[in-house]
Amino acid sequence: MTVDGAGYCLHTILALPREWARIGALAPSLRSALLQSGGELYGAWRSQIGRPRDEVTIITRWPQAQSAQASEAALLSALPAVRKVSSRCMKAGLRPLDGTPPARQGNYAFRSFELPQANLDAFLALCVQAWPGFEAAYDSQVIGLWDIACDQPGRAQALLLTRRPNLAMWERSKLPQGQAEVQVRDALSRRYDLCDDTEVYTTTLLTAADQPDQARWA
Repeated sequence: MTVDGAGYCLHTILALPREWARIGALAPSLRSALLQSGGELYGAWRSQIGRPRDEVTIITRWPQAQSAQASEAALLSALPAVRKVSSRCMKAGLRPLDGTPPARQGNYAFRSFELPQANLDAFLALCVQAWPGFEAAYDSQVIGLWDIACDQPGRAQALLLTRRPNLAMWERSKLPQGQAEVQVRDALSRRYDLCDDTEVYTTTLLTAADQPDQARWA
């Protein structure tokens, strides 16, 4: 199975107070600005649980890999004033398989991992083992598992993006029911134990094609 060979960039943007929605509304302008620089808007997400109200997470895709600085500059050229932005380069690990961006609204969880490089192969094998059962049991999709550029020798960092239909299913997926779900949870738990640190926050998709998220999460 071949993964997408393009470069990706993770952008964490802290908008001005109460201005996060403007970034979603500017999606067409963002796409145009990125296209002029050779990039694509993969998706934009608003904070739901675990991050500041005005934080927006954006992923850009670059068929010809760009530096984090160049990717960020292209993105900022079409954004309104923001309080803070940070950007990190990534490449697809196990997913995505192509550049098709996510389009369905839902609960999107961003989970980061830090682990010894020596544990990475076992970590990836447990992902492959667990994902089919996870996706089948919880009406969920693994959108991507990216390798994040890491300059620490012997260390690895990864970003996992998953979609569930709603926040209730995110909670439901933590409480296995039946032997098949127990086996999925066991594989995921063993994966976590290979890591020195893992953090998660949930979001909804500002660039969804089916329905907007109009809930007041914060």
